[in-house]
Amino acid sequence: MAKTSRPPVIIASETLDRLERLAEAAMARNPELADRLLTELARARTLPQARMPEDAAGIGSAVTFRDESTGREQTVVLAWPEDADIAAGRASVLTPIGVALIGLRTGARFTWDTRAGETRELTVLAVDPAAPASPAA
Repeated sequence: MAKTSRPPVIIASETLDRLERLAEAAMARNPELADRLLTELARARTLPQARMPEDAAGIGSAVTFRDESTGREQTVVLAWPEDADIAAGRASVLTPIGVALIGLRTGARFTWDTRAGETRELTVLAVDPAAPASPAA
């Protein structure tokens, strides 16, 4: 199966440091996921929050995506780990889907490895921006 190239990633500069610190802190617990997040951050284009495109997924954004193999659509809100609640649809940026979605824009198509080890192709259908997330903590 040919690997599809990763779509461009755009991250708000105000959240970049915190995302990097989270990934580094997670290195001992989940090195593969932490490394994947650091790789995405390293290749990301960073912009000040005020210049971020409205359809770029950031912390607090509601992201609707479709699993191309099943046709199933799902919406999650990207959250900091302490604010995550999967039952409420808030996915931590430190989960496989959080790492996959952060920084993507509407229309992006990408491969994603599930926790069960399956590779799926997902398409971002919509990004609903939220109020600016605070970079604190």
